[in-house]
Amino acid sequence: MTVLTVADPSAMHQLGERLGRLLRAGDLVILSGPLGAGKTTLTRGIGEGLGVRGPITSPTFVLARTHPSLIDGPPLVHVDAYRLGSALEVDDLDIDFARSVVIAEWGTGYLDGIVDSMLELSIERPVGSGLEIEGDEPVEPRVVTVSASGPRWRQIDWTTLGGA
Repeated sequence: MTVLTVADPSAMHQLGERLGRLLRAGDLVILSGPLGAGKTTLTRGIGEGLGVRGPITSPTFVLARTHPSLIDGPPLVHVDAYRLGSALEVDDLDIDFARSVVIAEWGTGYLDGIVDSMLELSIERPVGSGLEIEGDEPVEPRVVTVSASGPRWRQIDWTTLGGA
């Protein structure tokens, strides 16, 4: 497990880009965190790192959206598992896990056991006062906890993803 501090949305996007360059077909990434934590911002960066067609938006109203590669790589399948009633409904989405990179927001507990190796990123956002203000917007650093399971991720030094 690795804990990273991410300073702002731009840094979250950059973290996603670096992660996207590590991902390949068959990889599953589970994202958790409250509304507004940065899950979709991170996924946009992953999409850029993978070189897929955008725009990447929250999949809330479609459950799953596929973004084909622009550089002959794997497609990115962006899933919102929030509205799934059970793990059994994942099969109804007909996702090609072996040939895609799958990013599942709110996917904790729904996709366990589907692949041999999995990443889980839990994003925490601050609560309360004491935030720095830049212009009219608060600058809210995030804490991202990266948990990797399975043989695919054993050789990765997660600290190289860096925070900002």
